[in-house]
Amino acid sequence: MSAGLVVAVIFLIVVGVTISLGVRIVPQGFKYVVQRLGKYHTTLGPGLNLIIPYMDAVAYKVTTKDIVLNIPSQEVITKDNAVIITNAVAYINILFPDKSVYGVENYEIAIMTLVQTSLRSIVGEMDLDEALSNRNVIRAKLKEAISDDISDWGIALKTVEIQDINPSKTMQTAMEEQAAAERKRRATVTTAEGDKTAAILQAEGRFEASKRDASAKIVLAEASQKAIEKVTNAIGENDLPVVYLLGERYVEALKGISSSPNSKIVLLPGDLPAAIRGLLGTLK
Repeated sequence: MSAGLVVAVIFLIVVGVTISLGVRIVPQGFKYVVQRLGKYHTTLGPGLNLIIPYMDAVAYKVTTKDIVLNIPSQEVITKDNAVIITNAVAYINILFPDKSVYGVENYEIAIMTLVQTSLRSIVGEMDLDEALSNRNVIRAKLKEAISDDISDWGIALKTVEIQDINPSKTMQTAMEEQAAAERKRRATVTTAEGDKTAAILQAEGRFEASKRDASAKIVLAEASQKAIEKVTNAIGENDLPVVYLLGERYVEALKGISSSPNSKIVLLPGDLPAAIRGLLGTLK
């Protein structure tokens, strides 16, 4: 092989390498950060791009698609000293690749750490019940807290969502015991109120019955009084009708006693001789 041919081959190789180094095809969804002699020079967009071989070099390939960052779970202490476990997910988009690669060492780790720190700060200002029931409030405060910080890195925060926010296992056990105690207390109060109402109703019933019994006795007494007055007015000085009525009642009572199947009692007048003389006097 002649020296001229060798030189030609070497020349062609050098030309090919030079062309390959000077031509950059950037795929859609990416941007290339170009350095010239070690210093930032330009950012290449999607498509065919030309750079100066041996002087320019693609230092970073940065995606322009939305990036999903899963924020690890962490324990957070609320304002009332309750421990909850929470995690989040952040959606970011790189607007300026040069700021994202030169402004921070690792933007993904930086953003995850920033979200965790801000989340602890926000939840730490809330009570347990407020933190568990105001997920949207936490999300809005979290987005507001970190948007300005990451904008300095050329990154836009599309949205951030709270995936889970739950009490720790110890706290869940305590809350379950508290809920059970509260349910038991309510049941006891309800039972006590029911017993109280029943006792009041029974007392009112007894009171009303006593009032009615008293009224009935008064009515009966008044009726007896009127009956006695009428009888007294009717008989005047003559007591024979009274004796007759009492004797008739006495005889009816004796009949009732004697008609009992197990009756073994014989009743006699207390003053038997006087009774016989009365009967004999009546016969005369």
